[in-house]
Amino acid sequence: MSKFNSFEEINSWQKARVLNKRIYIITENSNFKKDFDFTRQIRRASISITSNIAEGFERNTDKEFIYFLYVAKASAGEVRSQLYLAFDLNYITKEEFEKLLESITEISKLLSGFIKYLSPKS
Repeated sequence: MSKFNSFEEINSWQKARVLNKRIYIITENSNFKKDFDFTRQIRRASISITSNIAEGFERNTDKEFIYFLYVAKASAGEVRSQLYLAFDLNYITKEEFEKLLESITEISKLLSGFIKYLSPKS
C-alpha cells in the first residue's frame, strides 16, 4: 500500500480538489448556466477524480487502489475533452481554457505516475 496516511496527502487529489473548485466557479458564468446538462456533466466528471482517488485509497489494497486511480484518470480525460467543447462553444476564454487544460493534464500525469509506482513490478 502507498506510504500515505490519508488520501488528503496525495498530490493528485490535492490538485484535483483545486480543479473542482475552479470548474464550479467557471460553470457559474452565464454561458454555462444556460447549458444545464453540460454544466452538470463537467462537474460530475471533475468530482469523480477526487472521489475515486479517495475511494481507492480507502480500499486498503494496491490492486483496488490502482483500479480506482485508473477510473480517476479516465474522468480526467473526460474533463479534458469537455474543456475543449467549453472553449469551442465560447463558454470559457482562451486563457481559462489553457489554465484548466494545464491543470487537468498535470493531474492526469500525476495519476499515471502513481499507478506506475503502485503497480507490481514484473
